[in-house]
Amino acid sequence: MNFRGKTAIVTGAGSAKGIGRDTALMLAEFGANVVVADMDLAGAKERVKEIEALGAKGLAVQTDVTDEASVESLTRKAISEFGTIDVLVNNAGITQPIKTIDMTTADFNRIINVNLTGTFIVTKAVMKEMMNAKYGRIVNMSSVSAKRGGGVFGGSHYSAAKAGVLGFSKALAREVMEYNITVNSVCPGAVDTEIRKGISDEKERAIVEGVPMKRLATTREIAYSICFLATEEAGYITGEDIDINGGSHMD
Repeated sequence: MNFRGKTAIVTGAGSAKGIGRDTALMLAEFGANVVVADMDLAGAKERVKEIEALGAKGLAVQTDVTDEASVESLTRKAISEFGTIDVLVNNAGITQPIKTIDMTTADFNRIINVNLTGTFIVTKAVMKEMMNAKYGRIVNMSSVSAKRGGGVFGGSHYSAAKAGVLGFSKALAREVMEYNITVNSVCPGAVDTEIRKGISDEKERAIVEGVPMKRLATTREIAYSICFLATEEAGYITGEDIDINGGSHMD
């Protein structure tokens, strides 16, 4: 894979252990300029240090994906620094392990806002640049929970948000095909990330037991599929969702 001369924005890549981090680093390994967008500016700056250690260029931008002004600032800074935005990875997300009966409206709205509305806000802002350039690759983070109705980690609001990402991605893919922009989603299953903090050992064993491969995915395994969808060579794949779940769900 070759991303030399390309610029990628990866949201939610400030975490020290996550899919966003490894996606940002892998894009850098393959030559991309990488904009790390995260609420955690210190974490984003740490990712940029790792990106630069790989010989690539990076930019850390503190970003709230639910805030349009914050996202507009992100796109302006990316264009000012690198001139183009060729790849967008909407990775920023949060979850909450809770039953619907115990869920408040505030809980529901918070999960929807970050995972689904945030994906819309960032995508719309970046689309303008991609449409002008007649080129773009957008990869959105969904989840196996969107397809099987949870059962991994997170409540019904998380499943709803991630299912919404799939519908949004497919509809958008139809709208932007004429601009040489592809829109795809990845649907990871159980992954070894920080989002699982607080889960009991018993629950984790049960999750792993439910995976036919009997292990969690690594973050690099997810990142590789994201990077593949972001390549020029994947230009005939759009509106697709890629399952990466060790066999726990098969379409």
